[in-house]
Amino acid sequence: MRRLGASGLAAAALLLATGLCAAQPDKIGTVDTAFQWIGRDHDIIVEAYDDPLVTGVSCYVSRARTGGIKGTLGLAEDRAEASIACRQVGPISFAQPLKAQQEVFSERMSILFKRLRVVRMVDSKRNTLVYLTYSVKLIGGSPQNSVTAVPVDRATPIPLK
Repeated sequence: MRRLGASGLAAAALLLATGLCAAQPDKIGTVDTAFQWIGRDHDIIVEAYDDPLVTGVSCYVSRARTGGIKGTLGLAEDRAEASIACRQVGPISFAQPLKAQQEVFSERMSILFKRLRVVRMVDSKRNTLVYLTYSVKLIGGSPQNSVTAVPVDRATPIPLK
């Protein structure tokens, strides 16, 4: 096994940091829903995620975020409710062929076991990208979900693996 020198470690750290930043959503805004005496208020947060394999498509996800002391410390479990709207925000192109169904984003909703997920599905017949958001929990996931679709111009066929 080859060892990395100081410059190799710095380059690896930079690549790791850039990769982690790329996976982070852009916070668009928040709306308070309930006042809390201690800690931040309960709110709804809206974040934008750029599809990592489809240039020109962004997904906007809104979700409830628990406040109070537990929420401020990151110990609260957020509600399993989310909404999604994906839109074409520029010319659509594909970094590589897509799987027919693939998870594209995932975010923690509690300190353990609960995640918000976004899955991309390809509707080849209609040349459309379909995005589904839902939450999963180790025990008793939520059936609450939201779906949106982005039609792609027929002149740009969606490449499949």
